[in-house]
Amino acid sequence: MTKTYLLFLTAALIAAPAAAQGAQDLGAPVGEDGPVETIAVEGDDADGPLRGTVTDESAWSDIGIAIPAFATDRDRPTPANADGTEALGREVARVITANLRNNGLFKPVGPDSLPQPAFPQITAPAFGNWSGRGAEMLVHGYVRARDDGRLVVGCYLYDVALQNELVREGWVVGPADWRRAAHKCSDLIFARLTGESPFFDSRIAYIAETGPKDRRVKRLAVMDSDGANHRFLTLGSATALTPRYSPDYSKILYLSYVDGNPRIYVYDIGSGKQTLVTENRNPTIAPRWSPDGQSILYSMAVAGNTDIYRVPATGGQSVRLTNNPGIDVGGSYSPDGRKIVFESDRSGSQQCYVMDADGSNQKRISFFGGRCATPEWSPRGDQIAFTRIAGDFNVAVMNTSGGSIRVLTRGWQDEAPTWAPNGRIIQFFRTEKNTGRSGIWQVDLTGQNERRLPTPVDASDPAWGPIRP
Repeated sequence: MTKTYLLFLTAALIAAPAAAQGAQDLGAPVGEDGPVETIAVEGDDADGPLRGTVTDESAWSDIGIAIPAFATDRDRPTPANADGTEALGREVARVITANLRNNGLFKPVGPDSLPQPAFPQITAPAFGNWSGRGAEMLVHGYVRARDDGRLVVGCYLYDVALQNELVREGWVVGPADWRRAAHKCSDLIFARLTGESPFFDSRIAYIAETGPKDRRVKRLAVMDSDGANHRFLTLGSATALTPRYSPDYSKILYLSYVDGNPRIYVYDIGSGKQTLVTENRNPTIAPRWSPDGQSILYSMAVAGNTDIYRVPATGGQSVRLTNNPGIDVGGSYSPDGRKIVFESDRSGSQQCYVMDADGSNQKRISFFGGRCATPEWSPRGDQIAFTRIAGDFNVAVMNTSGGSIRVLTRGWQDEAPTWAPNGRIIQFFRTEKNTGRSGIWQVDLTGQNERRLPTPVDASDPAWGPIRP
C-alpha cells in the first residue's frame, strides 16, 4: 500500500458514516460447496468412429492439446444442466480449455472446434484420427449422472504419438460442483505435463466496489480462480478491506471499519460465521496470516507512528514487531514462517525490508531508484512480488535479497500482487487512468500472458487462496 494511498484510505475511513456491527453485516450464509470424492475411473475397451463435426478446421494447424467434449453413457438431464449430461460434458471441456489456454503454457483446442468421441472411445482413443490432425496430447473424459443426483466425472490424458495413457482420475461431485471437477481435471493435466504444483481448483477473495468515489461501498466477495461462481459475503453496510485466505482454506481474514473504528475479523467459510480478532480506535490496515494459521500480522498507527504488530488468530494480546519513526506497513511471511517482508518509509521513501519473524534483523532490500510497496512472498519461497512505483505503478518481482528485478506489467496503476498457490501466476488490481474503474488482472512470470478476470462490479485487493481440500 503506497503512502499516498494509505493517507487517503485512512482519511476516507474515518469520515465514513456509522455502520452496523460487522457481525450483522454478513449477507445470507453461503456455506461451502459439498465434498469432492476422488475415485478410480475406468471404461470399455471398445473402439468406434469419432462423431460430430469439426467447426473450425484451421484450429488443427497447431493444436498442442486436443480437448473434445466429454462423453456420456446416456444423455440425462441433471440439476447442473437441464439440457443433459451431453451438454454438460461440452461445458466441462470448455472450462478445461480456457484454464490451460489462459496460463500461457499450452495451446489447447477445445470442444467447439473438435469432433466428439463416442463414450467407448474415452478409454480407447482413435489415435490415428488425432495424430493425423497434428494433436500431441489428447484429453478425454466423461460425465455420468448417478441415481442419487450426483455426477461422476472422469478425466484421461493421452500421449498421441506414443499412443499411451499418461494419467487418469475421477471425481464424484454434487451438481453445483461440476466446475470443480473441470478445475481438478485441469490441475491433473497441468501437474502431469509441467511437473509443477497445480492451482486451478482454488478461489479468490477480493473487495467488490460500487458507488461514487466519495461514498464507495466495499464488500467482501469470493469467486473461483477463473472468475466464475461469484458470491458476496458481506452486505456493504460496513467497509471491508484486504481479505486473505487462511493457509488451510477454511477461513478468510479481513479488515472492517465499523462506526469509524477498525476491526479485524475471521470469517469461517463453512459456517458463514465470523469472529472478532482485535479492535481499536487507531487506524489499522493490512492483516495477514502466518503460514501455520496461528498468528495474524497487522499494521496500526499510534500517535502518528505506524508499526507492525502480531496477534494470535483467536485474539489476545498484540506484540509490536517494529518500532521506527515513520510508516511500517504490511508484513508477508516467508513460507517457512522464519522471515517477514514489509514496506517502510524510514529511509525517506517507501522501500521494502525483510526482518526475522520476531522483528529482529530488519534490513532494507530494495534499491532500484523507485519506490517499493505491497510486498508479497511467493509460496515457493524464491521470489517476492511487489508494487514498483516509478512514475506509474507496476507489478514486479525480485529475489528475496532484492536483486533480479523484473517488471511484469505496464499499466498506469497496477498494485497489490497476490500469488497463485503454485507461485507461477500473480493477480493484482488495475485502476484505469481515464475512468478510475478498477478490476482484477493476472499475469504469469514471463509478463507475456496478461488477462482480466470477470467481476460483476469494480474489484480491488485480490487474495488468491490455497488449493481447495
